[in-house]
Amino acid sequence: MAQGPMYRVKFRRRREGKTNYYRRRSLLQSRRARLVVRKTNADMIVQVINASVGGDMTVASASAKELTDHGWTAGTANTPAAYLTGLLAGLRAKSRGVNEAVLDIGLNPPTKGSRIYAALKGALDAGLDVPHSPDVLPDDSRISGEHIVAGYDHFSGVDGTLMYIRVGKKKTAITAIPKQVETVRKALQAIPAADLKKKKTKKAPAKAKAAAEKPAKKAKKEVPSVRPQRAVPRKPKPKKLLARGKGKKAKKEATE
Repeated sequence: MAQGPMYRVKFRRRREGKTNYYRRRSLLQSRRARLVVRKTNADMIVQVINASVGGDMTVASASAKELTDHGWTAGTANTPAAYLTGLLAGLRAKSRGVNEAVLDIGLNPPTKGSRIYAALKGALDAGLDVPHSPDVLPDDSRISGEHIVAGYDHFSGVDGTLMYIRVGKKKTAITAIPKQVETVRKALQAIPAADLKKKKTKKAPAKAKAAAEKPAKKAKKEVPSVRPQRAVPRKPKPKKLLARGKGKKAKKEATE
């Protein structure tokens, strides 16, 4: 527990371990757009972001899951997919007027030849000027996916087939990944500039689609603007008040 009157609580994203503000400040001082690369267990996300006083503005972005629209059928979390995602993001950024950027790896460790630097190489091949050291970039053999083919050949025995059950269900030819990388790269480079400038439109959520498919509700009955006057209730008749003594005497006489 921190003690003392001079202790100041850290920012929320710093407490959650999401943002290194010391590194972020040094990146913003470059006055360049940031090439933000983030990885997950099943995806690669590459964005080109400009910082402003009002907040960060995303100029261009790409996800590895978009590669399926261009003929990619292999996994979306490997080194070739990271390279192609960086290439697509770089092409979009170039078409929207961004020519230089600085790499932002977030809290990811700067591991030589990792997926982070594979995405960087894709952005460099797209024409973005990003300061870097050539030693950190992965080899061309890893970019083309030859290490995946070598691993498949090594574990293609009876005991190793369990590692590729999920890939087999998708009917993906592991040995054809290097050719597929080259095919998708050419397909991305052949995208017209007009299509690259277009920004992605958000898809309607499933709930909205389900609501649109439901039959229309019955129209409500129209309420007349002038309502009829309400009936005035009748006033009850006042009860006759009888004196205490006279009332008792009158009752006795009536009974006799």
